[in-house]
Amino acid sequence: MHFEKSLVLTHGAVMAMLQAGVAKAEGMGQPQCIVIVDASGVTLGQIRMTGAKYLSLKSAQTKARTAASIRAPSDAIPEAVGPTIAAATDNAVTRLGGGLPIFFDGVCVGGIGVGSGTADQDKDVAKAALAAIGAAVE
Repeated sequence: MHFEKSLVLTHGAVMAMLQAGVAKAEGMGQPQCIVIVDASGVTLGQIRMTGAKYLSLKSAQTKARTAASIRAPSDAIPEAVGPTIAAATDNAVTRLGGGLPIFFDGVCVGGIGVGSGTADQDKDVAKAALAAIGAAVE
């Protein structure tokens, strides 16, 4: 077959996720960088909250792309192979926590990456964003 149907993440979903992520981060008092990518890793939306570490924007993007690419949380990459994969991809893949795939109806439509807090804070913000659109949370 030459074609297949696919689901795409809409700009409305991206906005809802960013708003929910920001609200969660504000509630915990930890400014965050939040990046949302489609299934191919293209950035659809991002924000660096006031006070978030500016270099965390890059790590959040890498977490989002990693999660979309492997269709699993970014920290699912085994520790033993993390440095090798990072080197082989020119640091385009990370095993840092805070990246989650975005699944809807069993289809991976993208990834979200959050950075600037602890790994647990980053994951909590990502999960709040996923919940805002009814996406499966790991």
